This record gives sequence, structure tokens and C-alpha cells, in this order.
Amino acid sequence: MATLVLDNGAYTAKIGYSQEKVSVIPNCQFRSKTSRLKTFTANQLDEIKDPSGLFYILPFQKGYLVNWDVQRKVWDHLFGKEMFKVDFADTSVVITEPYFNFSSIQESMNEILFEEYQFQSVLRINAGSLSAHHYFHTKPSELCCLVVDSGFSFTHIAPYCRSKKMKEGIRRINVGGKLLTNHLKEIISYRQLHVMDETYVINQVKEDVCYVSQQFYKDMEMLQRKKGEVNSVMIDYVLPDFSSIKKGFCKPREEMVLSGKYKTGEQILRLANERFAVPEMLFHPSDIGIQEMGIPEAIVDSIQSLPEEMHAHFYQNIVLTGGNALFAGYRERLEAELRSLAPAHLPVSVLQPANPICYPWEGGKLLAHSPDYDEIVVTREDYEENGHFI
Repeated sequence: MATLVLDNGAYTAKIGYSQEKVSVIPNCQFRSKTSRLKTFTANQLDEIKDPSGLFYILPFQKGYLVNWDVQRKVWDHLFGKEMFKVDFADTSVVITEPYFNFSSIQESMNEILFEEYQFQSVLRINAGSLSAHHYFHTKPSELCCLVVDSGFSFTHIAPYCRSKKMKEGIRRINVGGKLLTNHLKEIISYRQLHVMDETYVINQVKEDVCYVSQQFYKDMEMLQRKKGEVNSVMIDYVLPDFSSIKKGFCKPREEMVLSGKYKTGEQILRLANERFAVPEMLFHPSDIGIQEMGIPEAIVDSIQSLPEEMHAHFYQNIVLTGGNALFAGYRERLEAELRSLAPAHLPVSVLQPANPICYPWEGGKLLAHSPDYDEIVVTREDYEENGHFI
């Protein structure tokens, strides 16, 4: 029996058989400006010649799977002969869902996986549980860990003790990569160039130039003082035109022209404080009017809600997953802020895996090979006998 592990995220699906490597594929459909009628699914994104004004059709809204028609199309593509050639009669699937998922969504998912695709067995599990499984597997001596998963729709903080999630300590902040990209689009549109329709391009800009500032107010003040001069933050980003420039890139420092236009006729975005003001929202959502705690406070709040004798274990085993963990300086800033918030006698240690996006998937792979996997999955027989009550 083969096992397919599918970390079904709101932005990308991480998918692969438990014996093989993982593929990261966009979990959505696209329409491009040029071919309005044709819909592209998942990794057909690469076939679009001109991704400017690319229109995303997402199966997830606010972090929950609501658009089943789109999700079906993506899954058909992933499971079909172009990609994973799934033999459903002989395949078990591990699939992720968000914390506190709605029962109606769970029921639809059971129905589609068992009745439409006819998988042999299904394990629905939170991505954080897979991350925790991965962590405990690599550090068997540890009893507790705190998974900070900052993804596309939101950021979850979830404590695990001996592989069991502690529901009372789970916290959610409604800030994720989607919000950061949208905010960057707004700032750029106000300041220099109307890019509200350019989600794809600006998302690339965000990934290329944004970083987390270690001292936000200091950096802001430095930029205020040095307005108009060369400084270490200001950068010129060359936007793609999708004919000669396929992908945007940062101008090398030595080629930057301070005043006046570039001779080359490239379209340039000049970015300064946007580079660190956008990721700052992960630490201070109130900056843009979202009245919630930032990640460091939410971690402390989560740990405070748990039994005191566990606190020391949690502060020492914080693991960062999700795409936002890839911002430069994210781990360092988080560790520094936690250090100042946590009780002085407790050591704080924050671990960032080499690949935070695929960390849960790797955990799912380990789980699929573990001896008690067969105990926890739901088989077809169970489902046919008991329906949704399992």
C-alpha cells in the first residue's frame, strides 16, 4: 500500500509519496490577462507567457477550504496521470486541515476522498501535529514543543506535549503572507505605481526584498534622517516585463542611479522602509489596525495558559514553520523579543528548520512510516460503517 502525503495549504500544496521527495505546487487556479477564457490549474502556472495581472482563484478563504470546485480541479490534476498517477484502490492519504476546522468542511472532505476518489484510508491531521511529530522524531529526549506556523492566511501557535496537542494553548493571529502581499501592493500603489492587480509580481517583490528589522524604530529613524541619500536599506527593484525580463530582480548597488531616470528603460520600483515595514505586521498587527497580539506576545500568552512546570520546556523548544519563516531576520527578532518577554530564569531557544515550508510534509512522511500509522488512519470500511462519526 502506497501512502500519499498532502499538506494542503491555502497557497501551496506540498505533495509526494512517503517514499519519494516532496513537490511544492500552487494550490489554486489562474486566469491570465491575455487568455481570458482559459483556466490554468496548479503548476500549469509555468505555461502562462505573461503573468502580469494574473487572477488567482483560490480554494481557501480566510484559511478554510470553501471552494470545493476549485479544490477538486487541483486535486484531479495532482492525482491524475500528468502528476502523481494515484492508484486509489491501493493508496492511503495523509492530508492536512487547519486547527478547529468546521465539521461541515471535514464531512465534505471525507466524502470527496472516500467516495469520489475512493482512497483506501485517510488520515486528516493538523499541519502543526505533523511538524511536532517531525520535531519529536529528531529530538526524542524532548517532551514539549511549540509550533509557530506562519502561513498564507494566518499564524498559528500550537503547544504539543508528548505529541499531543494542548488545545487550550492554541493561538491564532490573523496575519499571514496574503495580508503582507496585499499591504505591500497598497503601499506601492499609494507611493509610486498602481499595482493593485499585480498580486503575482508583488508577491515576488515581497519574497525578494523584504526582511524583518531587528530594531524597527531605529531603522525608521535612520531612513528619515538619510532621506534622498544612499543608504543600506534603499534598493531598486527591476520589474519584469515578461518579454526580455522574465523575473524581477534587485539592481546591484553599483548600478543604482540616485536621481533621474535609468537609460535602460526598465521599470523600477524604489523600495526603502517598505522592505521591513511589511513583515513588521507579524510582530505588530496593530500597525495596520488589526487589534491583535504580535507573534512574540501570543507565544507568551499561549505558554502562560499552560501548567507552570511545562513553561521551561516550551520556551526551549520553539519551532518555526510556514513560508513567512523565510524572511531574513525573522528567527533572530522572534528570539530577541521572546527573551525580553519571558521570565529571566528560563532559557529561550527558537529553531528554524532548513526548509520551513516542507517541515510538516517531512513530518507526515515520518508518520506514514511509523509503526502505529495503521492504528490512527480511518479505513474505507470504518467510513462506510460509521459515516462521519469517526
